[in-house]
Amino acid sequence: MQFPESWLREFVNPDCSTDDLAHHLTMAGLEVEEHDPVAPEFTGIVVARIVAVEPHPNADRLRVCQVDGGAKHGHNLQIVCGAPNAAQGLLVPLATIGAKLPGGMTIAPVKMRGVESAGMLCSANELGLSQDHDGLMVLDESLTPGTCLREALNLDDWILTLKLTPNRADCLSIQGIAREVGAILEAPVKKLQTKPAPVLIDDRVTVDVQAPELCGRFAGRVIRGVNAHAKTPAWMVERLERSGQRSVSALVDISNYFMLESGRPSHVFDLDKLAEPHLCVRWARDGEEIKLLNEETVTLNSQIGVITSADKPESLAGVMGGDHTAVTLDTQNIYLEAAFWWPESIAGRTRDLKITSEAAHRFERGVDFANIPQDIERLTQLILDICGGQAGPVDDQTVCLPERPPVQMRLSRCQRVLGITLEQSDVAAVFDRLDLVWTFDNDVFTVTPPSFRFDLEIEEDLIEEVARLVGFDNIPAKPPLAPAKMHFEPETTRSVHTLRHAICARDYQEVINFSFVEPHWEENWLGQTDPIRLLNPIASQMSVMRTSLLPGLLNNIAYNANRRQTRVRLFELGRVFKRNPETKDGDLTVAGVDQPQYLSGAAWGPVDQEQWGLATRQVDFFDVKRDVEVLYGRFAKDLKFVPEQHPLFHPGRCAQIFLLGQPQGWIGELHPKWVRDLGITHAPVLFELSTETLLTQLMPAPKTLSRQPVVQRDMALWVEPQVTVDALLQSMREAVNAEPELSIVQDIRLFDVWQDPKSEDAHLSLAFRVWMQDPKVTLEDERVDTCMQRLRQILETQHNAKTR
Repeated sequence: MQFPESWLREFVNPDCSTDDLAHHLTMAGLEVEEHDPVAPEFTGIVVARIVAVEPHPNADRLRVCQVDGGAKHGHNLQIVCGAPNAAQGLLVPLATIGAKLPGGMTIAPVKMRGVESAGMLCSANELGLSQDHDGLMVLDESLTPGTCLREALNLDDWILTLKLTPNRADCLSIQGIAREVGAILEAPVKKLQTKPAPVLIDDRVTVDVQAPELCGRFAGRVIRGVNAHAKTPAWMVERLERSGQRSVSALVDISNYFMLESGRPSHVFDLDKLAEPHLCVRWARDGEEIKLLNEETVTLNSQIGVITSADKPESLAGVMGGDHTAVTLDTQNIYLEAAFWWPESIAGRTRDLKITSEAAHRFERGVDFANIPQDIERLTQLILDICGGQAGPVDDQTVCLPERPPVQMRLSRCQRVLGITLEQSDVAAVFDRLDLVWTFDNDVFTVTPPSFRFDLEIEEDLIEEVARLVGFDNIPAKPPLAPAKMHFEPETTRSVHTLRHAICARDYQEVINFSFVEPHWEENWLGQTDPIRLLNPIASQMSVMRTSLLPGLLNNIAYNANRRQTRVRLFELGRVFKRNPETKDGDLTVAGVDQPQYLSGAAWGPVDQEQWGLATRQVDFFDVKRDVEVLYGRFAKDLKFVPEQHPLFHPGRCAQIFLLGQPQGWIGELHPKWVRDLGITHAPVLFELSTETLLTQLMPAPKTLSRQPVVQRDMALWVEPQVTVDALLQSMREAVNAEPELSIVQDIRLFDVWQDPKSEDAHLSLAFRVWMQDPKVTLEDERVDTCMQRLRQILETQHNAKTR
């Protein structure tokens, strides 16, 4: 919210400087982001009229001007000027002798090509008022020569820019800010006194509000015989420009000025362009189109409100008017509209339509619904004063207005939260300064929020109001007192921070992505047909909640690949959001939505950084599988990687991960068609794990090292191609745990896989190495051979393996 200080001080004029005013506003929660002077420092600049212009005798591009600088000089001043627009009769700024311009330049008498010059005629650029340097700054004819330019143009003003939080829609106007300043600094606030306009005609436009959940109140009036060619008053143009608005035409300027003054957006229809004197307020139909004031044509849907005439959309409700019924310089008859649009019906609509709107910015935060008729009268008064015309009666429909349930605040809790002692009279004075209606009974204040305060809903809101007006500077900074009790975590539990360190040790870097993602990621990549959609997304393409962290990591990889990065290893630890009708509302849960925490990783590019000692090799499934096993620690021996199908992964290069029979996540190589869609050179390997088990670890189990030697034996077997190594290993490990004679087996590992390239037989040769040791005695060959023979027998019986 940007506005000139002088406009604010017309409503409330506290006895404080601009800097103090900015400080008080900021400390009350209305942050003053910037406060800058309207014009830089300069002195000695007056309004002057060019009386005569003659060519310079010695220079083609210079002219000699006779200038009336006011009665103070007693005669016309001779000024040499090179501006192309210097002409007789113009009112322009004159820097007199001794004047100081921005930047420190001082004006002195000079000779220019032999002709005396007693000053300087200035452009807006030379005075630091704009970037226009094409010619002299032309001033309004109403000004008097000799008047100080700073006074004539009110250049000692300041422009304040407030960075408002979304809950303070009541401060998106001069009157709202004035109300706050009056409450903060206990200064009287001037209220506009608007007399009802005389009703000289009986013309009306009937309005049918068909959607009470869209429009709660609708008021309007007809004005005939307006002069759209009327000139916008200079004071209004000045305030608009200093508030960041450009002057367009009188009717448009009045509407914009009224919005900045009162905080209520309104719309002015060209009455003669309406198909009939009847309007309908309804939800749009899918596929309807409208050309807006910004000359953009948008396609509507049933979530967007419209105002129609003859069943044709003429305005987007609470957002922007249509081009067809917009006022122009030919407009003679108008219809004023002011309404209360429910914030929920406006929020997010401009984002969906990819447009911006000052009106929607206010309506989606909440606009006062109680004083609409008075605002129509004020808007009418401005139009009649500037453009003339004859006004009809005000039609005001109240359809469905928000309830303002009382909010209770306990005085004792307010004191406890703020940490200061407050009397009942202190809090009552705060509420009185804010014009809040309140009662007090048995330590409880009951406050009825006014129609312009949509942010007062719970007890904490009232405590915040007390804190703001008491002054945060007056609340002492006291450290909290609490018993210093040590909390012990079981040694088998590790935190998410420890988990982050563990995966960082595997050469992964952490990223943090948005929890809301693009719909096609969920639908195409993950096969989610019904993801959780956002009602008010921050961007149209980020409109659903993620059910997996993997799409975000893929987007990170593509981003890096497009910037010539050749090796990317990323992980993210965060929550995902899945529908579950069995989930109930709770302190940390939302009904119908599961929010599990996942750890996901992605590796793309070479396994190791490029170096002379290792050949370059792209990361593969087994490299990432080892990273996952390391994360599980001693649980890794109980992990199972079961081949499964997943829409994101390459068929045959994807596995679901199980721990003790419970699913833990997925691991696999990205599907080739998604690799092509991302535009990367080769497939990354991805994994996603539930953190529930990862945060639990087995306690170390130390044991005495045996002094006996270890015996190693190898066995090679032919197996059918459908038999997995994991199945073979599992069978041998189960036998080791179950049979006492196999207790000497300490470890079994696969160390070779071979297939005869010349043979049509599809059998594979798998070679296993077995480590055996008895902690008490040295193993004899007979015992070792018996053990190996038993292992072979198990594989032959259970998996039809054959000795090679």
